[in-house]
Amino acid sequence: MGKIIAVVNQKGGVGKTTTAVNLAASLAVLEHKSLLIDSDPQANATSAVGFDGSEIETSVYDCMIGNANVRDVILHTNTPNLDLFPANIDLVGAEVEMINMDRKDFRMRDCLEELKDQYDFIIIDCAPSLGTLTINALVAADSVIIPVQCEYFALEGLGQLLNTVRLIQNGMNPNLTIEGILLTMYDSRLKLANAVVEDVQQHCRGIVFNTIIARNIRLSEAPSHGKPIIAYDIQSKGTTNYINLAKEILDNNGYEI
Repeated sequence: MGKIIAVVNQKGGVGKTTTAVNLAASLAVLEHKSLLIDSDPQANATSAVGFDGSEIETSVYDCMIGNANVRDVILHTNTPNLDLFPANIDLVGAEVEMINMDRKDFRMRDCLEELKDQYDFIIIDCAPSLGTLTINALVAADSVIIPVQCEYFALEGLGQLLNTVRLIQNGMNPNLTIEGILLTMYDSRLKLANAVVEDVQQHCRGIVFNTIIARNIRLSEAPSHGKPIIAYDIQSKGTTNYINLAKEILDNNGYEI
């Protein structure tokens, strides 16, 4: 049965979508069948693997409100072993439409129930908020990855997010765990970045990934070409970082590497 991992942070610009896309692609390249779910109305994960969100006719939105079967929405990407559950702008209205729906916080879980056996890993790219869409992802997930940028105010909002995770654990999803906190946008030349790494590792001891994602121009360029970093520049530092993250997650979950 596949493991569902939500990539969550209510702050924007922390490398959340970059992590979701490139982790899913790296797991796929390492021969683990993976599904990338775009649960953000901006549809950046959808475009980052080569699809135009404006041309997506059925999406996560249609499945969550009950207008489509999830199997009819899944798209195959150009990366072997990697499928996409796409988003489009319609997802903006999902939170409003779901307010009075039965099981409104369980809609994502219900959508994924029939898919879990088909994938080794399901990676959810969440919206930069703690609204209904993100709650749905946390209820559906087995674990969460929290990207934290190596910049000033790195820990700002982290306490609120961890408290939200605890609330979900105490209620709707008692099996939810923290896969790890991922340090992103790291520049070893900066004293501040090194101080942030030390600070996060000290405050969040035991739940911080050993892998750190370095700031890398090729990593920033890849989405504009509709490709994960491993397909855009296999020799880049970004590729190495995300392959290492995938291997660390596989090792933590008992897979032989």
